[in-house]
Amino acid sequence: MNRTRALLILALLALAALASLFLALTSGSIQLAPAQVWAALFGRGDVLALEVVRQLRWPRALAAFSCGGLLALAGALMQVLLRNPLADPYVLGISGGAAVATLAAMLLGMASAIALQAAAFAGALAAMGLVFGMARGDGSSTQTRLLLTGVIVASGCGAAVALMLSVAPEQQLRGMLFWLMGDAAQAGAPLPSLLVLALGLAVALYFARDLNLLSRGPLLAATLGADVAHLRLLLYFLASLLTATAVTSVGSVGFVGLVVPHLARLAVGNDQRLLLPAASLAGGVLLTLADTLARSVIAPQQLPVGVLTALIGVPVFLALLARAPARESA
Repeated sequence: MNRTRALLILALLALAALASLFLALTSGSIQLAPAQVWAALFGRGDVLALEVVRQLRWPRALAAFSCGGLLALAGALMQVLLRNPLADPYVLGISGGAAVATLAAMLLGMASAIALQAAAFAGALAAMGLVFGMARGDGSSTQTRLLLTGVIVASGCGAAVALMLSVAPEQQLRGMLFWLMGDAAQAGAPLPSLLVLALGLAVALYFARDLNLLSRGPLLAATLGADVAHLRLLLYFLASLLTATAVTSVGSVGFVGLVVPHLARLAVGNDQRLLLPAASLAGGVLLTLADTLARSVIAPQQLPVGVLTALIGVPVFLALLARAPARESA
């Protein structure tokens, strides 16, 4: 692809990110004019606008944007690792493992963000280790075995989640259910998620050349000097960290890691130096707009943001699945 065109697409995505954040600040049960929002961002204007923008909408919009970027970046890395555009943390059970561990921590009375973050990371890492460990039959993991094992692990995580919900105290049940479907309202301070996103993207871009080689096959990557074993280990760890951070912040939001990297690949090509930042920006835009719609469409009542992302992701996933056999035979 023409590099100028790809850079133009990245610039447009950056502008779309700013526009989506500004739209999130103006929309909701209390409508604010753009001038009111702009004044409130700089600490001016009436008290109501200051409270709504700086205390409620701005942290939530940043949290939604960062978590969308985290999920999209994790999905892009998993698709490089598996060389399959149908791979993402949700399909491979990583999100499910993080959700199981986080809900278990909630049931045990752990309320601090650090404790939930640690539990989610441990659950994501355990699910990923289980998937990739069981998929190594004769020592060489195949795409089909990995995806099949991931689906099975995700199903097991779903059963564990259902069990915990069935024994959860009544006062905790509604909050757990809403969080499980995606709830950016409980995201808290967005700074940790933004830092993890920036750090994860920086690390991934540092290894972009090796990722480009790995996308062409492990044998070719090793021949051209890439340390495939350590690179895979890095991808396992990084994808788990990104997924755990997103799950802890907004709950289990599916399909962002599947849809966004694939669409970004169609727009900017398969060069990881362009694809990774494009996917991160597009994921942030998608989840920010979805969260804005979730809290605005029937305001003041709010919808789970995961429901809206699933309505987008399910038809796209089915379309990708229908095209997969043709792609494999080509």
